[in-house]
Amino acid sequence: MFEWMAWTTPVAVFFSCIGLMLAGMTLWEIKSPTVLRKGFLPIATTRGDRLFIGLLAAGYINLAFVGLAGRMAQWFSLEQEPSVWISLALSMAALALIMRRA
Repeated sequence: MFEWMAWTTPVAVFFSCIGLMLAGMTLWEIKSPTVLRKGFLPIATTRGDRLFIGLLAAGYINLAFVGLAGRMAQWFSLEQEPSVWISLALSMAALALIMRRA
């Protein structure tokens, strides 16, 4: 069923994190309804809005990292491409920043 995708450990961890965040946000929303807030984004957002924006940013960070990994190996004279664990850490940090400050 999942043969179409390269299910490596980092990819599975990334999607597991997304699933856990969605479940956690659902429970959090049920327990404590959200209010609009204005942060560094030019719009007022709710927790769900910030999660959506953060997930989009995380996905794009991972795609950009995978797309540029070969070039990064050339630019920095690395023996092999950098690990995708780096992109997972960067994308989760970006998501946390957006959830906290946006």
